[in-house]
Amino acid sequence: MSARRLGLPRRAVSQILLTQLALAAGVLLLATGLFLAPLGAQLDDQAMRRALAIAQSAAADPSLAADLIATGPSPDSPVQAAAERIRRATGAEYVVVMDLDGIRRAHPSPDRIGLPVSTDPADALAGREVMEIDDGTLGRSARGKVPLLAADGEIVGAVSVGIAYDGVRDRLLGAIPGLLAYAGGALAVGALAAYLLSRRIQRQTRDLAFSDIVGLLAEREAMLHSIREGVIALAPDGRVRLVNDEAARLLGLAPEAPAAFTGRPLDAVLGTGRTADVLSGRVTGRDLVTVQGSRVLVANRMPTEDGGAVATLRDRTELEHLGRELDSTRGLIDALRAQDHEHANRLHTLLGLLELGLHEEAVDFVTEVVGVHRTTAEQVTEKVHDPLLAALLVGKATVAAERGVPLRLTETTLVPDRLVDPGGLVTILGNLVDNALDAAAGGAAPLVEVELRAEGRTAVLRVRDSGPGIPAGSREDVFTEGWSTKQPRAHRERGLGLALVRRLAERQGGSARAGEAEDGGAEFSVVLPEALR
Repeated sequence: MSARRLGLPRRAVSQILLTQLALAAGVLLLATGLFLAPLGAQLDDQAMRRALAIAQSAAADPSLAADLIATGPSPDSPVQAAAERIRRATGAEYVVVMDLDGIRRAHPSPDRIGLPVSTDPADALAGREVMEIDDGTLGRSARGKVPLLAADGEIVGAVSVGIAYDGVRDRLLGAIPGLLAYAGGALAVGALAAYLLSRRIQRQTRDLAFSDIVGLLAEREAMLHSIREGVIALAPDGRVRLVNDEAARLLGLAPEAPAAFTGRPLDAVLGTGRTADVLSGRVTGRDLVTVQGSRVLVANRMPTEDGGAVATLRDRTELEHLGRELDSTRGLIDALRAQDHEHANRLHTLLGLLELGLHEEAVDFVTEVVGVHRTTAEQVTEKVHDPLLAALLVGKATVAAERGVPLRLTETTLVPDRLVDPGGLVTILGNLVDNALDAAAGGAAPLVEVELRAEGRTAVLRVRDSGPGIPAGSREDVFTEGWSTKQPRAHRERGLGLALVRRLAERQGGSARAGEAEDGGAEFSVVLPEALR
């Protein structure tokens, strides 16, 4: 049954306030009851001990035992006079003196002297002291009974003293107002604290009902795990609060990562690197590009009010590949334009030779032009037997020729058609050749040299250029995401190619390094163990 049907408030803060007040009142009632119960028992015990002490004091008077032996039961006897004196002095309800037969020798009502006592005196007459709450002829009272001894130590009777039980109850009832005053003050303080706490909760929950909060949490879980964008929430101390399914997929975490990594430091989950630096806020900016595994990710980080942060991740791997293909396409278009211009010149030359009747020269000219392109393709396919790599190198050679940069394969180049991952090697070689062409273009003696060979099952790749080279202090920085000396293009970020080269190499258990070529340019070396079948 809902709170609305029961007539309870729907707002969370009101329900919390009522709950806190009910708990405070319940605790106070319980504490009051637990206090009053032992207080009543304590007052009873005090009354019985007081009655016993009066009886002991009376029995300790040797004249009382002597008078009991010497006189008989009479309202004018010295025993009655002594008992009444003790009763008035102590404020007891009664002081009764009895003989060994249980006959009263002293009593507050003189007409009861000479009659048997109303309660069993056997314990006291047997020499035992008694404390009890019991009903007698004068009503309910707290009693103390002690034996009365003669000078020789023989029991000659007993003394019974009673404290009115109404007096004990009055003391208990008298303590209740003060106790209730303290309880009321405590309840008021508790109510004030509950109100202040409820106001704080009201601000934090935006005055929502519990049903609204439950609905928001359900919607949050459904949204976070259904969107195609990675979301990571971090606590102020850098620990992971939440990882949705898409973030786990993009970061290459285990399927159980959303639960397994919650509460762990971000660096322990991702390890050191640019991705952890971006998500933790050590690297700031908008739309920061990072490489995680084989994926190119775009990350944004938004701080939260409590000092934590929420980071979002988008997969730009396909977009990055498309951008690189667009770069290659543009380069190919530029090469085709140059070839078209050169082809027109060659056709004009051929037409002139034919019009001049120089037929043999025309044949030689055509043979030479066709042979150049055929020779390049044949040289590549003789050394590189994998079709994807061969096609890549032929295309790059054409682009290089149009840019005025010779692309040459070394004599030691030889690649069998046994590559495990030719696509990955194509990506690595394509990035390195593109960078080498950019570095060598425009130089006095431009040259790009590619060496690709197999050593057992290991593939070794080296690309050298005649460019300005890389300073020794920057040879590791070139593999960092976002590091580049080139101006960024409009459709994609710079500084990702070499980062991808190293990640792809390391994913296969290999390495990628930058060094200096013999002629002073740059040389990139990639070693891929187990790259061949």
